[in-house]
Order: sequence, then structure tokens, then C-alpha cells
Amino acid sequence: MTRVAVNGAAGRMGRAVIETAAGREDVTVVVGFGTEPDEIAGVPVVAEGHVDALTDYDVDVVVDFAVPESTLSVAEACVAADAGLVVGTTGFDDDGLAALDDASDSIPLLKATNFSRGIQVLQRAVREAVGALDDYDLELMESHHNGKVDAPSGTAKSLLDVIQEERDVEPVYGREGHAPRADDEIGVFARRAGDIRGEHELILAGNDEVLSLSHHAEDRAVFAAGALDAAAWLSGRSADQYDFGEVVDA
Repeated sequence: MTRVAVNGAAGRMGRAVIETAAGREDVTVVVGFGTEPDEIAGVPVVAEGHVDALTDYDVDVVVDFAVPESTLSVAEACVAADAGLVVGTTGFDDDGLAALDDASDSIPLLKATNFSRGIQVLQRAVREAVGALDDYDLELMESHHNGKVDAPSGTAKSLLDVIQEERDVEPVYGREGHAPRADDEIGVFARRAGDIRGEHELILAGNDEVLSLSHHAEDRAVFAAGALDAAAWLSGRSADQYDFGEVVDA
């Protein structure tokens, strides 16, 4: 059984990971990291990112859903304690991404913008559709809860990366005023409202038809389950940076 620590334990996703793990036999959450010591669903929560906690609780892998600053602190602790790291946090700048790359030289690290298996399949479908319909207009939309601070979402950025690997398009983030559409652009739109778990849609329009590729998360448990799948898969692997697609294909 893989022994897991959760960074960002008091957040929406951190709680979901702890609650989802309770029903599994392949992983167990032994400790959480948060700004205030507490207990969540029977799991002790201690001050964030300390090597001693990783060692004292014999942690194999940390699952991280926090903020970039906290993630980078935990990454340093994982390197010192020789623990793997699954990163679900988004919004890193270039320096932060470089720091995670450096950490993967010492520990197994898996970073994903989305831990839904459906999103992995969506990315593959997007690649095929964009390549096949190479003269259709593209528009990308995403919706999340009102507490999400980064926009567009990390998943939307990953979809955009896939699209730009197939087509030379420039993102236009929202439109206002006189804004005629260029042939080589893709509109990217972010909505924040209520408790939306996560919605992503790409439309391809042309030739008097519209193709819509979309994914709707019904519950945060789908992301929590994927992150725990990643933790179990990552445990015991050699130092390197891995991709969630490898977990899905395993």
C-alpha cells in the first residue's frame, strides 16, 4: 500500500483526495500539510512541507493541490526525504516550472493539469480533430468554481498546447469592441461561477457545421481518484518527470 501525504489538505481538492483514499486498498493518506494544524477525516494535518513529517510518517508520495509557493517548498522537502511527488497545482511561472524540473532529477515527479482519464482522451480527440479539420475556426472555453485564481485553467492551457502542436494559431483571450476574427486565431474564454467542478469545450466550426468536443466533471472525486492512481503508479519509480497519460495507458 502506498503511503501518501496531501499538501493543501484543507482545500477543495485536498479534502477530496483524503476522502476518496478512505475507500481504497492500494493507497492510504497518513498525513496532510496545511497552514493550520488540524485533523481531516481522521488524518492529522501538520504545518506545511517539512522533511521531518515526511520521514516520521514514512511517506512514499506526496499528492499536491496547493499554491505554487507551497508546492515548491514541498518539492524541496520531497527531495530531502526521497519521496515522490504528484503535482496537481497550476499557475507556475517559468522559474517554478524550472524548479520542478530540477526536483525530478532527484525524485519521481508527475505533474498534470488535470487528473481525469476523460480529459486524457479528450486531448487525444482534440489532436485528431484539429489536424483533420485544418481550416475550421477554433474556440476554447472553460468554466470553474468562483474560488479558482488562475485563468485560463491549466487544463485549458494543456488543450491549447495540443492545438498549437497541430495548427499555427494565436490565442485571443476574450473579445471586446470592434474585434473581427482572424483566420489564425483561437478564442480562449474563462468563466468563474458557483461551485462548478470543471468544464472544458473546444468547438471547430466551418463548412456549415460545428463539431463540439467537451468534458464535464460531475464531482471532484474524479480528479482525486486520478491523483491517487498517479501516486500508486509513481511509488518506487526512478527519478524522472512523468506524465499522467502514462498512468492512463498502464
